[in-house]
Amino acid sequence: MSSEAKNSSTVQAGNLYVVATPIGNMGDLTARARDVLSHVDLIAAEDTRRTAGMLTQLGVRTELISCHEHNETERAEQIAAKLEQGASVALVSDAGTPLMSDPGYRLVKAVADAGLPVIPVPGACAAVAALSVAGLPSDRFHFEGFLPAATKARQARLAQLSGKSESLIFYVAVHKLDATLADAVQAFGGERPAMLAREITKLYETFYRGNLDELQTQVDADSGGHKGEFTLVISGQRDNDAGNEDDVRAVLMVLLEELPASQAASLAAKITGRKKREVYDLAMQLKS
Repeated sequence: MSSEAKNSSTVQAGNLYVVATPIGNMGDLTARARDVLSHVDLIAAEDTRRTAGMLTQLGVRTELISCHEHNETERAEQIAAKLEQGASVALVSDAGTPLMSDPGYRLVKAVADAGLPVIPVPGACAAVAALSVAGLPSDRFHFEGFLPAATKARQARLAQLSGKSESLIFYVAVHKLDATLADAVQAFGGERPAMLAREITKLYETFYRGNLDELQTQVDADSGGHKGEFTLVISGQRDNDAGNEDDVRAVLMVLLEELPASQAASLAAKITGRKKREVYDLAMQLKS
């Protein structure tokens, strides 16, 4: 079908549309997103099989092409060429808003650098959905996405984040859930307020609330607690708990595994707001 035949008043020739899709509940697909997916010439999908299933439910028969982390650079050139020829293209991820811990950056940059329009079609996003119901400060937040899989790298990254004052949002794979919660307790302290969301918008949607120490207990007590997809929101460091010795000790324990005492103390002082000399003295105690 030609671009002229497929294009509607919503879809314009030569445009790349970055389309958010549901993260579980199909009712969350916006009317505009459905219209765009129905009328573009091509849909670039992270996983064509998964997207094909969604499109079948919608009765949409638009052609699909894969665009994932292993072929994105090549696909970016191909898709930019199609756009320059007047085709319209939609970019989707497996679920939610593209580029939020998903591929798509290279494609969007290539299209924008070519001077072609890139149009957002907003919708579901697990990070924003979790933050909106977390009951934690939401005026400022840091989206971290997935933490490193390796234990030491994950612990070091959490230590770097422990001094931030804004709420922190993480995506957590189910097989890393227990280790991530344990590392978060070490980095932030067990009393740090947090909320863990499981299966947002899906049948078994669950929210665990309390402090970090309590979340693991709640997950373990839930027969379905170790199944599904998770989003973790942790409160930022508050003024009245900044720089306490437990926090400094937790940060140092991670840093001292990789750095000399002086470097670990310098970085820990910056993270926690404590005086470098005090942190260095504590580092030497831990070393000995």
